[in-house]
Amino acid sequence: MEYVILLLSLVGIVFGADYLVAGSVSIARKFKVSDFVIGAAIIGVGTSTPEMTVSFIGALNGNADVAIGNVVGSNIFNIFGILGITAMFFPITFDRQNLKFEIPFCVGISVLLMFFALNFFNGTAQCIGRIDGIVLLACFAFFMWLSFSRDKNMRPAVAEAPAVPEESGAEDAGPMWKAVLKVIGGLAVLIFSCDLFVDNAVVIAKSFGVNDAFISLTLIACGTSLPELAASIAAALKKNTSMALGNVVGSNIFNIALILGLSSQVTPLTSTGITLVDYAVMIAAVVALYTFGRDCKIQRYEGLILFLCFIGYTWYLITNQIA
Repeated sequence: MEYVILLLSLVGIVFGADYLVAGSVSIARKFKVSDFVIGAAIIGVGTSTPEMTVSFIGALNGNADVAIGNVVGSNIFNIFGILGITAMFFPITFDRQNLKFEIPFCVGISVLLMFFALNFFNGTAQCIGRIDGIVLLACFAFFMWLSFSRDKNMRPAVAEAPAVPEESGAEDAGPMWKAVLKVIGGLAVLIFSCDLFVDNAVVIAKSFGVNDAFISLTLIACGTSLPELAASIAAALKKNTSMALGNVVGSNIFNIALILGLSSQVTPLTSTGITLVDYAVMIAAVVALYTFGRDCKIQRYEGLILFLCFIGYTWYLITNQIA
């Protein structure tokens, strides 16, 4: 029965993502917000709701390996898996301004998480404390404020530029209420379907006797990132590849700064199952994104390299689990 629900939840994820992206594109057109910012602020935050739920529950239950592993694993899958798969079929293009702020910010917040989690600053046990969480929350507030401020300041320059025809996949703005309804409805279907997928995937995994750290870094992380995958592919199909990138970058920042920031306020997150290797791979993923994106485009072969990195990391986790 679990396998049937697994397949049905995947169908719900696909349909929910399509409506979420369609509504978001319409809102972006209405307010003249860039595709990247709408991807980071609306889609990225919205599709990270499953990660927030899982990490919060993990924190409440005192299971920091699930709370932290879910975020670290999701961030790795978002770049190596989601952007890798998306770029293999649809080369991703974006604005040079994103290379100057959003992506470097993602690198910085990832490094900061590793320092906090491994307590490089005070040398005690691996723990993300409440003060660490407050710093992460402040970083998130700063990121959101600066992203919208920068985008607003760039609009006059865009308005003065010669008009260009909209891409063939762009959505007609339509009535605002309809766009908002699509975003809310699509997000609701995504979260519900994702919850079904994760619950049943964990039941299946536990029947094979694997531990919590492995489940959180792989099945739960990939499962809670399915909305990002579906939304990114849906955005790419509509020729909004910049929105797909914004979705992933925004989601990664949201996962670390807001989700772990809030979860650590519930209870300090002390973890032993998530290692330096896991944090290093998470940071390497963002650095690889920055490196490949230096020409403001992620090519198909670069997407393949990213995806192969995800396969390699998953193989490492599996061999360690078996050992």
